Amino acid sequence: MTDVSSRYLTLSKQLDALLDKDLPYISNLANFSALLWLELEDINWVGCYLADKAKKQLFLGPFQGKPACTSIQVGKGVCGSAFAQQQTFRVENVHEFPGHIACDSASESEIVVPLYLNGELFGVVDIDSPRLNRFEPSDQIGIEYLVKVLENKLSDVHF
Repeated sequence: MTDVSSRYLTLSKQLDALLDKDLPYISNLANFSALLWLELEDINWVGCYLADKAKKQLFLGPFQGKPACTSIQVGKGVCGSAFAQQQTFRVENVHEFPGHIACDSASESEIVVPLYLNGELFGVVDIDSPRLNRFEPSDQIGIEYLVKVLENKLSDVHF
């Protein structure tokens, strides 16, 4: 993985050691969020929104930061759009994103990465920053890599 910076490679090693496939997925998502919260600079929220496909919405999962929106309609806001389109959204200025859902008025930029469990779209990882243009293309590569580490560790986890 030559495109992944050394900072994210180091984080991936920490993450791999921290996650435990013998624990429930919710415990691993909680530690994933906590590690990113501690190690990433200039962020004010990190966590997961998980899919409720019957209701066509995402619900709040493990996170670190201020209280957050508890549900987001699929296709709405940055999280719902990233989930619906099954692709990473890196937003330099959330105030310019059509339909942005402001859970924390201090957030200025955001990155959302789809999360898969056993090959099925399961939710999204959401990271907010109080700084405009916080997430560079190199951050996107690194965060997507960390999410892959998480997905691989969760691949044998049962509900």
